[in-house]
Amino acid sequence: MALKITDDCINCDVCEPECPNEAISQGEEIYVIDPSLCTECVGHYHEPQCQQVCPVDCIILDDSRPETQEQLLQKYQGLVGHKA
Repeated sequence: MALKITDDCINCDVCEPECPNEAISQGEEIYVIDPSLCTECVGHYHEPQCQQVCPVDCIILDDSRPETQEQLLQKYQGLVGHKA
């Protein structure tokens, strides 16, 4: 499932450059994650890089967008131009 950034975000700017899919951007008040681009770093890393660098642990799973590992891999492959 995609990740989301909670209101606890302090706009520290460390998560955005870590996202290999460029899914993170500055929103109106806090950073936001585009769920159509978020693969939880599947295809790139073993764990979400944004979660690893977040100093306030405000990046969580978005329960409203369930996806399996296979679906995340297919999304990754679509983003980088590979066929599943």
